[in-house]
Amino acid sequence: MKTSSKFLLKSFASPFVATFFICVFILLMQFVWKHIDDMVGKGLEWSVIAQLLLYVAASLVPMALPLAILLSSLMTFGNLGENYELVAFKSAGVSLKRILRPLAIVAILLSVVAFLFSNYWLPVANLKSKSLLYDVKEQKPTMDIKPGIFSSELDDFTIRVRDKKVINEVERLYDVMIYDHRGGKGNRSVIIAEEGILTLSPDKRFIELRLFNGVNYDEGTENSNQKKYPLSTTKFKEDLFRIDRSEFTLNRTDEDLFKNNYKMLNISQLSRNIDTLEIIKAEHLKNYKEGLKLSYFLYSLTEIQSDHVNEVSGPVSFDDFFDKMSMVQKQQSLITAANLSRNSKSRVESMVNDIKDRDRYIRNHEIEWHKKLSLSFACFLLFLIGAPLGAIIRKGGLGMPLVVSVLFFLIFHILSITGEKMAAEGAIPVFKGMWLSTMVLLPVGIFFTLKATSDSALFNIDAQKSKLMRLFSKKDKK
Repeated sequence: MKTSSKFLLKSFASPFVATFFICVFILLMQFVWKHIDDMVGKGLEWSVIAQLLLYVAASLVPMALPLAILLSSLMTFGNLGENYELVAFKSAGVSLKRILRPLAIVAILLSVVAFLFSNYWLPVANLKSKSLLYDVKEQKPTMDIKPGIFSSELDDFTIRVRDKKVINEVERLYDVMIYDHRGGKGNRSVIIAEEGILTLSPDKRFIELRLFNGVNYDEGTENSNQKKYPLSTTKFKEDLFRIDRSEFTLNRTDEDLFKNNYKMLNISQLSRNIDTLEIIKAEHLKNYKEGLKLSYFLYSLTEIQSDHVNEVSGPVSFDDFFDKMSMVQKQQSLITAANLSRNSKSRVESMVNDIKDRDRYIRNHEIEWHKKLSLSFACFLLFLIGAPLGAIIRKGGLGMPLVVSVLFFLIFHILSITGEKMAAEGAIPVFKGMWLSTMVLLPVGIFFTLKATSDSALFNIDAQKSKLMRLFSKKDKK
């Protein structure tokens, strides 16, 4: 490897690694901000949160990689231009095409790595993150008893306390009121105590609520015929409630329940699913059509009313046949026809909705199939924009490159999201929707590359002024 290539690779590697982790961190913070309400107040262990963030960070790599390549290529060539190192290369007879070549190869390799990651590791990361996030969302909040507020976080109890203090790491409750809903008796059982202590059992399996100096009021009923009994009052000096902690612990769902989701599949699995879904849709459509045809053949002649049947010379006209009917037969025929029409309309509407749902599900698979390729190609596409643009603007650091890269990435992201949504709704073909950003930005990248390699200004204002002056002078002569 030549010294110039090593120098360029070293200049590109440092900002790329830094910007890549920064991009992953920013996208990860966006996820945390979105789901913070699902994670806070549930007593999750730090290992569970770290595991969730690790899986989510892995699923964000395909989105962070193109942005990191765009920003790092802009910074690299902006620094080279600002420090006149590009001028030194060119004075030594090295063209910009030759300078771009080693980093273009790196961008292509990163595109291949991005595709392999999206195809093999991303489905696993999505499976792990989605299943764990589902369990976190379903996890019940930890029991947080607030003074003066009825707390119904426990399934069988509603608790209210006047005050709460922590003394020697023991949670003490004062003026405790508990509605016992066990047995489905409503609010017929009430416990009032002067003081209570909330602790964990020695084996950590139960929450122990120990009450002191209280009264248990119970209005018993017989469930069979709802007979009422006199109010019973039981005083106690000490009483103990043991509450199972299993409802407050994270219960993991079987990951096999999520494996058939299209986001958990690679390209080959997506292709097989698309073919299978198309076959199933065609079979359902065929069955619908056959069923619709058979619904009209409701009547058959059970016996011939005459010993002799005249020969029929041709098709019988419906009008002639209908005119020969009696008024009662005509009315019955019209009622039957109207009912058949309404039934057919209902069947057709049901068929249309079913086919739309199946088409939407197939499009989701196709979108995921194209996304693995389009995001991978975006690595090279954004390098094609960032590297020549950095050589043109000749500004290094995090100032101008950051502004320009964010601008172009926003354009890329907006086009990608817009195309994906339009493709998901069936407004445009999936191929056009998923490659919309590439179709728009690829000519821009080629334009920047041609401008940078020819050492011409991005927008030559003087040349544009002269063209306009010549245009207006021709009009004046006419």
